Amino acid sequence: MDNQNNNQNNNGLQIELPAEVSQGEYANFALITHSSSDFILDFARILPGVPKTQVKSRIILAPEHAKRLLMALQENIMRYESEFGSIQIPNQKSRTASPFNIPKGEA
Repeated sequence: MDNQNNNQNNNGLQIELPAEVSQGEYANFALITHSSSDFILDFARILPGVPKTQVKSRIILAPEHAKRLLMALQENIMRYESEFGSIQIPNQKSRTASPFNIPKGEA
């Protein structure tokens, strides 16, 4: 297999997925902050018995793109749930999406 994967969407845009990125990073924690001009999404992995975590990936989005990402996630979750069933979040007490004992505002 080549070191690059080239995908093409309906608009003819070519998207390159380098081999070192194609494996992805597992994240079970996201911290989302914003300013007037940007949304910042930091992704990390929290593991039992490890007192400190490192951010593995940071994505910076313009507000318009953050909203488009939200809509795309909502659409894909709806598709997923229609095919595989409802995604259950155990002990959901608030809108915070963290399974960890983390202060509000972090997901």
